[in-house]
Amino acid sequence: MNSSEEIAVSGMSTGRSAMRMGPAELVQAAAMARRFYLEGKSKIQIAEEFGVSRFKVARVLETALERDLVRIEIRVPAELDAERSDALRARYGLRHAVVVESPAEAQESPDPENLGEVAADLLGELVNEGDVLGLAWGRSTIHMAAALDRLPPCTVVQLTGVYDAGTAERGSVEAVRRAAQVSGGDAHPIYAPMLLPDAATAAALRSQTGIARAFEYFDKVTVACVSIGSWEAGISTVHDMLTEEERAHYATLGVAAEMSAHLFDAEGRRVGRDLGERCITVETDRLRRIPEVVAIAGGQRKGAAIDAVLRSGLVTSLVTDTSAADYLMTAGTTPRPALNREDPDGI
Repeated sequence: MNSSEEIAVSGMSTGRSAMRMGPAELVQAAAMARRFYLEGKSKIQIAEEFGVSRFKVARVLETALERDLVRIEIRVPAELDAERSDALRARYGLRHAVVVESPAEAQESPDPENLGEVAADLLGELVNEGDVLGLAWGRSTIHMAAALDRLPPCTVVQLTGVYDAGTAERGSVEAVRRAAQVSGGDAHPIYAPMLLPDAATAAALRSQTGIARAFEYFDKVTVACVSIGSWEAGISTVHDMLTEEERAHYATLGVAAEMSAHLFDAEGRRVGRDLGERCITVETDRLRRIPEVVAIAGGQRKGAAIDAVLRSGLVTSLVTDTSAADYLMTAGTTPRPALNREDPDGI
Protein backbone atom coordinates (compact mmCIF):
# COMPACT_ATOMS: atom_id res chain seq x y z
CA MET A 1 0.00 0.00 0.00
CA ASN A 2 2.67 2.49 0.91
CA SER A 3 4.45 4.29 -1.91
CA SER A 4 8.18 3.71 -2.07
CA GLU A 5 10.96 6.03 -3.15
CA GLU A 6 13.89 4.76 -5.18
CA ILE A 7 16.94 7.00 -4.99
CA ALA A 8 19.75 6.39 -7.44
CA VAL A 9 23.06 7.99 -6.41
CA SER A 10 25.86 7.87 -8.96
CA GLY A 11 29.42 9.12 -8.73
CA MET A 12 29.38 10.20 -12.38
CA SER A 13 26.45 11.68 -14.26
CA THR A 14 25.73 11.64 -17.97
CA GLY A 15 24.04 15.04 -17.71
CA ARG A 16 25.93 17.73 -19.64
CA SER A 17 25.80 20.30 -16.82
CA ALA A 18 27.00 17.73 -14.27
CA MET A 19 30.23 17.27 -16.23
CA ARG A 20 31.24 20.81 -15.21
CA MET A 21 31.63 19.54 -11.64
CA GLY A 22 35.21 18.57 -10.85
CA PRO A 23 35.97 15.06 -9.62
CA ALA A 24 36.42 16.17 -6.00
CA GLU A 25 33.06 17.95 -6.13
CA LEU A 26 31.40 14.92 -7.66
CA VAL A 27 32.80 12.58 -5.04
CA GLN A 28 31.81 14.85 -2.18
CA ALA A 29 28.33 15.48 -3.58
CA ALA A 30 27.75 11.76 -4.13
CA ALA A 31 28.91 10.99 -0.59
CA MET A 32 26.66 13.65 0.94
CA ALA A 33 23.71 12.51 -1.15
CA ARG A 34 24.26 8.92 -0.07
CA ARG A 35 24.33 9.97 3.60
CA PHE A 36 21.16 12.07 3.23
CA TYR A 37 18.96 9.99 0.92
CA LEU A 38 20.03 6.44 1.62
CA GLU A 39 21.35 6.49 5.18
CA GLY A 40 18.83 8.99 6.54
CA LYS A 41 21.37 11.33 8.15
CA SER A 42 20.43 14.94 8.81
CA LYS A 43 22.13 17.90 7.14
CA ILE A 44 23.64 18.86 10.48
CA GLN A 45 25.17 15.38 10.91
CA ILE A 46 26.55 15.49 7.36
CA ALA A 47 27.99 18.96 7.95
CA GLU A 48 29.79 17.78 11.08
CA GLU A 49 31.22 14.76 9.26
CA PHE A 50 32.58 16.77 6.33
CA GLY A 51 33.57 19.83 8.34
CA VAL A 52 31.34 22.27 6.45
CA SER A 53 28.27 24.32 7.28
CA ARG A 54 24.79 22.81 6.98
CA PHE A 55 24.01 25.54 4.46
CA LYS A 56 26.75 24.20 2.18
CA VAL A 57 25.34 20.70 2.60
CA ALA A 58 21.94 22.02 1.52
CA ARG A 59 23.49 23.71 -1.54
CA VAL A 60 25.39 20.57 -2.51
CA LEU A 61 22.25 18.41 -2.24
CA GLU A 62 20.27 20.91 -4.30
CA THR A 63 23.00 21.00 -6.95
CA ALA A 64 23.11 17.19 -7.01
CA LEU A 65 19.42 17.14 -7.90
CA GLU A 66 19.68 19.93 -10.47
CA ARG A 67 22.61 18.28 -12.24
CA ASP A 68 21.11 14.78 -12.29
CA LEU A 69 23.69 13.37 -9.90
CA VAL A 70 20.76 12.16 -7.79
CA ARG A 71 17.54 10.83 -9.29
CA ILE A 72 14.48 10.38 -7.11
CA GLU A 73 11.73 8.16 -8.45
CA ILE A 74 8.36 7.85 -6.72
CA ARG A 75 6.95 4.38 -7.29
CA VAL A 76 3.70 2.77 -6.13
CA PRO A 77 2.34 -0.68 -6.96
CA ALA A 78 1.06 -0.81 -10.52
CA GLU A 79 -2.57 -1.28 -9.46
CA LEU A 80 -2.64 1.99 -7.50
CA ASP A 81 -3.17 5.32 -9.27
CA ALA A 82 -1.30 7.84 -7.11
CA GLU A 83 -2.21 10.89 -9.21
CA ARG A 84 -5.94 10.22 -9.21
CA SER A 85 -5.81 9.31 -5.51
CA ASP A 86 -4.26 12.63 -4.55
CA ALA A 87 -6.56 14.64 -6.82
CA LEU A 88 -9.66 12.91 -5.42
CA ARG A 89 -8.53 13.41 -1.84
CA ALA A 90 -8.04 17.14 -2.47
CA ARG A 91 -11.33 17.62 -4.34
CA TYR A 92 -13.48 16.12 -1.60
CA GLY A 93 -11.32 17.10 1.36
CA LEU A 94 -10.86 13.47 2.36
CA ARG A 95 -8.32 12.19 4.85
CA HIS A 96 -7.39 9.29 2.57
CA ALA A 97 -8.35 8.42 -1.01
CA VAL A 98 -6.99 5.29 -2.66
CA VAL A 99 -7.78 4.74 -6.34
CA VAL A 100 -7.24 1.29 -7.82
CA GLU A 101 -6.97 0.53 -11.52
CA SER A 102 -10.29 -0.80 -12.82
CA PRO A 103 -9.95 -4.28 -14.32
CA ALA A 104 -10.39 -4.01 -18.09
CA GLU A 105 -13.01 -6.75 -18.05
CA ALA A 106 -15.01 -5.14 -15.23
CA GLN A 107 -15.36 -1.50 -16.27
CA GLU A 108 -19.13 -1.58 -15.79
CA SER A 109 -19.17 -3.79 -12.70
CA PRO A 110 -19.75 -2.18 -9.31
CA ASP A 111 -17.18 -2.76 -6.56
CA PRO A 112 -14.50 -4.90 -8.23
CA GLU A 113 -13.18 -7.44 -5.73
CA ASN A 114 -9.68 -5.92 -5.75
CA LEU A 115 -11.14 -2.92 -3.89
CA GLY A 116 -11.69 -5.17 -0.89
CA GLU A 117 -8.08 -6.32 -0.98
CA VAL A 118 -6.76 -2.76 -1.02
CA ALA A 119 -9.22 -1.70 1.69
CA ALA A 120 -7.98 -4.57 3.86
CA ASP A 121 -4.44 -3.20 3.58
CA LEU A 122 -5.70 0.31 4.37
CA LEU A 123 -7.45 -0.89 7.53
CA GLY A 124 -4.20 -2.54 8.53
CA GLU A 125 -2.69 0.97 8.49
CA LEU A 126 -5.58 2.85 10.12
CA VAL A 127 -6.59 0.55 12.98
CA ASN A 128 -4.52 0.79 16.16
CA GLU A 129 -4.38 -1.50 19.16
CA GLY A 130 -7.40 -0.96 21.39
CA ASP A 131 -9.56 0.56 18.65
CA VAL A 132 -13.15 -0.47 17.99
CA LEU A 133 -13.69 -1.40 14.34
CA GLY A 134 -17.23 -1.18 12.95
CA LEU A 135 -18.30 -3.09 9.83
CA ALA A 136 -21.51 -2.31 7.96
CA TRP A 137 -23.25 -4.68 5.56
CA GLY A 138 -22.06 -4.65 1.96
CA ARG A 139 -20.49 -6.91 -0.63
CA SER A 140 -17.35 -4.76 -0.66
CA THR A 141 -16.92 -4.94 3.12
CA ILE A 142 -17.37 -8.71 2.97
CA HIS A 143 -14.63 -8.90 0.30
CA MET A 144 -12.47 -6.66 2.50
CA ALA A 145 -12.91 -8.88 5.57
CA ALA A 146 -12.05 -11.99 3.56
CA ALA A 147 -8.80 -10.35 2.43
CA LEU A 148 -7.68 -9.24 5.91
CA ASP A 149 -4.38 -10.75 6.98
CA ARG A 150 -3.27 -8.26 9.64
CA LEU A 151 -4.98 -6.15 12.28
CA PRO A 152 -3.75 -5.06 15.69
CA PRO A 153 -5.77 -6.29 18.69
CA CYS A 154 -9.15 -4.54 18.51
CA THR A 155 -12.85 -5.06 19.15
CA VAL A 156 -15.01 -5.61 16.06
CA VAL A 157 -18.70 -4.68 16.01
CA GLN A 158 -21.34 -5.08 13.31
CA LEU A 159 -22.99 -1.77 12.39
CA THR A 160 -26.03 -3.07 10.50
CA GLY A 161 -28.28 -6.08 10.34
CA VAL A 162 -27.85 -8.56 7.54
CA TYR A 163 -29.38 -8.50 4.08
CA ASP A 164 -30.88 -11.92 4.67
CA ALA A 165 -30.71 -13.60 8.07
CA GLY A 166 -30.33 -16.93 6.30
CA THR A 167 -27.02 -15.84 4.73
CA ALA A 168 -25.39 -14.69 7.96
CA GLU A 169 -22.63 -17.28 7.71
CA ARG A 170 -21.58 -15.86 4.33
CA GLY A 171 -22.29 -12.21 5.03
CA SER A 172 -21.65 -9.46 7.53
CA VAL A 173 -21.75 -11.73 10.58
CA GLU A 174 -18.95 -13.80 9.10
CA ALA A 175 -17.08 -10.60 8.16
CA VAL A 176 -17.15 -9.48 11.80
CA ARG A 177 -15.98 -12.89 12.95
CA ARG A 178 -13.19 -12.93 10.38
CA ALA A 179 -11.91 -9.48 11.38
CA ALA A 180 -12.02 -10.40 15.06
CA GLN A 181 -10.16 -13.63 14.35
CA VAL A 182 -7.38 -11.77 12.52
CA SER A 183 -7.08 -9.16 15.27
CA GLY A 184 -7.50 -11.53 18.18
CA GLY A 185 -10.16 -9.22 19.62
CA ASP A 186 -13.79 -9.61 20.65
CA ALA A 187 -16.58 -9.85 18.06
CA HIS A 188 -20.04 -8.33 18.47
CA PRO A 189 -22.22 -9.51 15.56
CA ILE A 190 -25.88 -8.68 15.01
CA TYR A 191 -28.11 -11.68 14.28
CA ALA A 192 -31.02 -9.77 12.76
CA PRO A 193 -32.26 -8.64 9.35
CA MET A 194 -31.36 -5.14 8.26
CA LEU A 195 -34.89 -4.22 7.15
CA LEU A 196 -38.01 -4.93 9.21
CA PRO A 197 -41.69 -4.62 8.23
CA ASP A 198 -42.30 -1.60 10.46
CA ALA A 199 -40.66 0.73 12.99
CA ALA A 200 -42.23 -1.04 15.99
CA THR A 201 -40.70 -4.40 15.05
CA ALA A 202 -37.31 -2.77 14.52
CA ALA A 203 -37.51 -1.05 17.91
CA ALA A 204 -38.39 -4.33 19.61
CA LEU A 205 -35.40 -6.07 18.04
CA ARG A 206 -33.03 -3.26 19.05
CA SER A 207 -33.98 -3.87 22.68
CA GLN A 208 -33.03 -7.55 22.57
CA THR A 209 -29.95 -8.32 24.66
CA GLY A 210 -27.47 -9.32 21.92
CA ILE A 211 -28.43 -6.49 19.56
CA ALA A 212 -28.55 -3.93 22.37
CA ARG A 213 -25.05 -4.97 23.43
CA ALA A 214 -23.73 -4.37 19.92
CA PHE A 215 -25.47 -0.97 19.79
CA GLU A 216 -23.72 0.00 23.03
CA TYR A 217 -20.42 -0.17 21.14
CA PHE A 218 -21.53 2.20 18.38
CA ASP A 219 -20.40 5.28 20.33
CA LYS A 220 -17.01 3.63 20.93
CA VAL A 221 -16.25 2.90 17.27
CA THR A 222 -13.04 4.62 16.14
CA VAL A 223 -12.80 3.21 12.58
CA ALA A 224 -15.79 2.19 10.48
CA CYS A 225 -16.00 0.49 7.11
CA VAL A 226 -19.10 1.05 4.95
CA SER A 227 -20.39 0.36 1.45
CA ILE A 228 -22.29 2.64 -0.94
CA GLY A 229 -25.15 1.63 -3.20
CA SER A 230 -26.77 3.31 -6.20
CA TRP A 231 -30.55 3.43 -6.15
CA GLU A 232 -31.08 0.68 -8.68
CA ALA A 233 -31.62 -3.05 -8.76
CA GLY A 234 -28.61 -5.19 -8.01
CA ILE A 235 -26.45 -2.29 -6.81
CA SER A 236 -28.26 -1.48 -3.56
CA THR A 237 -29.31 -4.27 -1.22
CA VAL A 238 -31.83 -1.96 0.43
CA HIS A 239 -33.38 -1.17 -2.95
CA ASP A 240 -33.66 -4.90 -3.61
CA MET A 241 -35.35 -5.55 -0.24
CA LEU A 242 -38.18 -3.06 -0.81
CA THR A 243 -41.43 -3.52 -2.70
CA GLU A 244 -41.90 -1.90 -6.08
CA GLU A 245 -44.28 0.62 -4.52
CA GLU A 246 -41.76 1.55 -1.85
CA ARG A 247 -38.99 1.97 -4.40
CA ALA A 248 -41.16 4.29 -6.45
CA HIS A 249 -42.01 6.32 -3.34
CA TYR A 250 -38.40 6.90 -2.40
CA ALA A 251 -37.50 7.65 -6.01
CA THR A 252 -39.96 10.57 -5.92
CA LEU A 253 -37.94 11.98 -2.99
CA GLY A 254 -34.89 12.20 -5.23
CA VAL A 255 -32.88 9.39 -3.68
CA ALA A 256 -29.53 8.98 -5.45
CA ALA A 257 -27.58 6.79 -3.05
CA GLU A 258 -27.84 4.46 -0.08
CA MET A 259 -25.35 3.77 2.66
CA SER A 260 -26.08 1.52 5.66
CA ALA A 261 -29.82 1.81 4.94
CA HIS A 262 -29.72 5.62 4.92
CA LEU A 263 -30.84 7.39 1.74
CA PHE A 264 -29.29 10.52 0.22
CA ASP A 265 -30.18 12.85 -2.63
CA ALA A 266 -27.63 14.09 -5.16
CA GLU A 267 -26.51 16.90 -2.85
CA GLY A 268 -25.83 14.59 0.05
CA ARG A 269 -28.98 15.44 2.03
CA ARG A 270 -30.77 12.62 3.78
CA VAL A 271 -34.19 11.71 2.42
CA GLY A 272 -36.70 9.03 3.36
CA ARG A 273 -35.80 9.10 7.06
CA ASP A 274 -38.73 6.83 7.83
CA LEU A 275 -36.83 3.96 6.20
CA GLY A 276 -34.10 4.21 8.82
CA GLU A 277 -36.68 3.73 11.56
CA ARG A 278 -37.45 0.29 10.09
CA CYS A 279 -33.82 -0.77 9.93
CA ILE A 280 -31.25 -2.25 12.26
CA THR A 281 -28.37 0.10 11.52
CA VAL A 282 -26.02 2.66 13.02
CA GLU A 283 -27.61 6.11 13.09
CA THR A 284 -26.10 8.89 10.94
CA ASP A 285 -25.38 11.10 13.95
CA ARG A 286 -23.27 8.30 15.41
CA LEU A 287 -21.52 7.74 12.08
CA ARG A 288 -20.69 11.44 11.98
CA ARG A 289 -18.93 11.19 15.34
CA ILE A 290 -16.71 8.26 14.30
CA PRO A 291 -13.19 9.62 13.69
CA GLU A 292 -12.51 7.50 10.58
CA VAL A 293 -15.23 6.25 8.23
CA VAL A 294 -13.87 4.39 5.21
CA ALA A 295 -16.20 3.83 2.25
CA ILE A 296 -15.46 1.11 -0.31
CA ALA A 297 -17.22 1.60 -3.63
CA GLY A 298 -16.32 1.69 -7.30
CA GLY A 299 -17.47 1.26 -10.88
CA GLN A 300 -18.95 3.74 -13.33
CA ARG A 301 -22.49 2.84 -12.29
CA LYS A 302 -21.79 3.96 -8.72
CA GLY A 303 -20.12 7.27 -9.55
CA ALA A 304 -23.14 9.49 -8.80
CA ALA A 305 -23.97 7.56 -5.63
CA ILE A 306 -20.41 7.90 -4.30
CA ASP A 307 -20.49 11.63 -5.03
CA ALA A 308 -23.76 11.99 -3.12
CA VAL A 309 -22.51 10.16 -0.03
CA LEU A 310 -19.21 12.04 0.00
CA ARG A 311 -21.17 15.30 -0.06
CA SER A 312 -23.03 14.17 3.07
CA GLY A 313 -19.87 14.60 5.14
CA LEU A 314 -20.27 11.18 6.75
CA VAL A 315 -17.24 9.63 5.05
CA THR A 316 -13.62 10.59 5.77
CA SER A 317 -11.79 8.17 3.45
CA LEU A 318 -12.54 6.33 0.21
CA VAL A 319 -11.28 3.26 -1.61
CA THR A 320 -12.47 3.31 -5.22
CA ASP A 321 -11.39 2.57 -8.77
CA THR A 322 -10.36 4.63 -11.80
CA SER A 323 -13.79 4.32 -13.45
CA ALA A 324 -15.55 5.94 -10.50
CA ALA A 325 -12.69 8.39 -9.86
CA ASP A 326 -12.92 9.80 -13.39
CA TYR A 327 -16.61 10.48 -12.85
CA LEU A 328 -16.03 12.03 -9.42
CA MET A 329 -13.38 14.43 -10.67
CA THR A 330 -15.89 16.06 -13.01
CA ALA A 331 -19.09 15.67 -11.00
CA GLY A 332 -21.01 18.92 -10.65
CA THR A 333 -19.83 21.74 -8.43
CA THR A 334 -16.81 21.35 -6.20
CA PRO A 335 -18.03 19.76 -2.96
CA ARG A 336 -17.25 21.19 0.45
CA PRO A 337 -14.54 19.35 2.39
CA ALA A 338 -15.75 16.06 3.83
CA LEU A 339 -13.77 16.63 7.01
CA ASN A 340 -16.15 19.50 7.77
CA ARG A 341 -18.62 16.89 8.97
CA GLU A 342 -21.72 18.99 9.48
CA ASP A 343 -25.07 17.62 8.37
CA PRO A 344 -25.75 19.22 4.94
CA ASP A 345 -29.45 19.67 5.71
CA GLY A 346 -28.70 21.02 9.18
CA ILE A 347 -30.51 18.31 11.10
